[in-house]
Amino acid sequence: MPTLNWIGKDKVINHHQDVSFRVLERRYEFGTPDSGNMIIHGDNLDALKALLPQYEGRVKLVYIDPPYNTGEENWIYNDNLNDPRIRKWFGEVVGKEGEDLSRHDKWLCMMYPRLRLLQRLLADDGAVFISIDDNELANLRLLCDEILGARNFAAVFIWEKRVTRENRKLISNRHDYIVCYVKNFDRRTEIIKLLEMNDEAIERYKNPDNDPRGVWTSVPCIAQAGHATPNQFYTLTTPAGRELNPPSGSCWRLTKERMNEAISHNRIWFGSDGKGVPRIKKFLNEGKQGLTPESLWKADDVGTNDTAKREIVGIFDGEAVFTTPKPTTLIRRILQIATDRDSIILDSFAGSGTTAHAVLNMNKEGGKRQFILVEMMDYAESITAERVRRVIDGYSSVEGTGGGFAYYELGEALMYANGNLNENVDTAKIREYVWYMETKQPVQSINLTENPYLLGEVGNAAYYFYYDKDMVTTLDTDFLAKINIKAERYIIYVDQCALPEEMLKRYNITFKKIPRDITRL
Repeated sequence: MPTLNWIGKDKVINHHQDVSFRVLERRYEFGTPDSGNMIIHGDNLDALKALLPQYEGRVKLVYIDPPYNTGEENWIYNDNLNDPRIRKWFGEVVGKEGEDLSRHDKWLCMMYPRLRLLQRLLADDGAVFISIDDNELANLRLLCDEILGARNFAAVFIWEKRVTRENRKLISNRHDYIVCYVKNFDRRTEIIKLLEMNDEAIERYKNPDNDPRGVWTSVPCIAQAGHATPNQFYTLTTPAGRELNPPSGSCWRLTKERMNEAISHNRIWFGSDGKGVPRIKKFLNEGKQGLTPESLWKADDVGTNDTAKREIVGIFDGEAVFTTPKPTTLIRRILQIATDRDSIILDSFAGSGTTAHAVLNMNKEGGKRQFILVEMMDYAESITAERVRRVIDGYSSVEGTGGGFAYYELGEALMYANGNLNENVDTAKIREYVWYMETKQPVQSINLTENPYLLGEVGNAAYYFYYDKDMVTTLDTDFLAKINIKAERYIIYVDQCALPEEMLKRYNITFKKIPRDITRL
């Protein structure tokens, strides 16, 4: 398989593992309480790492709209690395050679660790959709082949982003791309769903012969003969007595036996006079109720850049607060073919918040989809979250969707570089992290009054985190006497152990020292 190499790759290929785990600090909640929806302000690399304990393997759809890297954009990972945060990141991660990177090298260095974390968050029946244009399409395909698996490639959708010609340019570019990969190719048919049939598609179904099975459309009875069997070549006599043979190089789609059976069950249409070339009848109520998604998405169906700009101007009282939004109808198309009514949708380049807007619109029609948005820029509150608030409450003459979200900032790192726990972090957050690293499961609801140090139980094991930032904790007989959970084995985190090895073996206790034995995410 072809591989993609660039300056700095060796420095970022495992960088996602070195990113410090930072806690998410809830600042406020808006609308419906406990909706599950999240807007996170902060670098998406840190935010994606922070989401792993709760969401690894649970995200049904990842949609991202990363910088296209045209060389003209004022994006935060731009050619000159003007933003001090990114300059610092390249200096620490890539090193001095980062000074010589081309803009394509820099873009790949930025994307690689983020895609690695997105891949971990994606559910086994999930899919990734990435908006891009010609500048990085080829690189993105090879990058996704390496991280998501070439076998899991699904499609490159072509989106008609404008309907007018740009006469000032050498070539008038009217389209962008949306690259799609699935997490598990073996589950592709359940991941990519049929589109709801529109009126135009349904109108193709008629019932000219008053068939009691209902309306139907027809498909040809003739196929190319390249892989035909001998019994697909025969003379067919129509009900009106006309003899027909397939054209040269063609054959009948059905064998003679199956053709006669289909004719006897009135599943072949020869026209109203019984003389026409046969066609197979496909009944609406017998087939899949939907349309196979196509790779070409036309402006009339999913909107354009101008659609998106008018949309956001309408939301913000006539002010164009964001220059490159996507239309909600475009995201709606992705939601239609890649999510269920209760799916989790993640957009880690949230921008103006179009993804949340589209999710809320669909939930209003029915469903409990959850969105997670991550936005690095300072407008995360004033534009991203503000748009979602207005959509929920309603704006201009547009009725509100209802719903809600919680707004988060990235907090402190859970562990210092020297491996010690950051005692400024809330103990509950530390407990969540330790539990996740041990079990890779969501946090259990525990009665901390009865079991102040119990993390939870999985299978035949009980997990304890005996931690107090104000004192040194000891695993001794007094602590064992407080354990009221019967299990086959016990995993206990504690500062020090006073029990002899023989007793640990007798009760099947695994002692893990805080913080040395806490695994890094």
